[in-house]
Amino acid sequence: MKPFLITSAVLVSLFLIAQSFIIFSVSKIEQHKYAVIKEYDDFEIRKYESALFSSVVMKDTSYDQTSSSGFRVLAGYIFGGNETGEKIAMTSPVKMELGDSTKMSFMVPSNYSEKDLPKPKNGRIFFERKEGAIMAAIRFGGWANDKRIEKYQKQLSEALAKQGIQHTGKFSYLGYNPPYALIARRNEVVVELIGFQK
Repeated sequence: MKPFLITSAVLVSLFLIAQSFIIFSVSKIEQHKYAVIKEYDDFEIRKYESALFSSVVMKDTSYDQTSSSGFRVLAGYIFGGNETGEKIAMTSPVKMELGDSTKMSFMVPSNYSEKDLPKPKNGRIFFERKEGAIMAAIRFGGWANDKRIEKYQKQLSEALAKQGIQHTGKFSYLGYNPPYALIARRNEVVVELIGFQK
């Protein structure tokens, strides 16, 4: 029994060390900058800075159907699938605009401008600049799927209605963690606000 307990303790320790390293590594990844301008019990209001994104649009309309395929397309580009074979740093979060189609986007690292970026080998990838915006965000942990995203989208919509805050109705999912991060996962649903006054 004692060897089993020792082995189990060692394996748990190694797991926690590995996950802690993953959390530390993720914290060093460049994120889309924002400032929190107001906090509520269930959500917060943020002012996001302008940023450049690489994006791909997919016909399927759900997170479950498109998260892996969209990620492969964009990851292929930043991992060298471009005309110069250049590797481009990963950023956070991965953004998915869910609607009649699904658009997945990676923020381009801030040291690049669009003219500096190598041309993608995959013609489906395009670049777009998003201007600064006021967004409402609700956060949840664990693993994302269509059911959970829909749940938090509904919660955010109801919380905004309760506060009399108008929004565009175009919700997006933000994912901050790689698939191999098993603890301290961060997910968010966000929506742009209309005429918000602090």
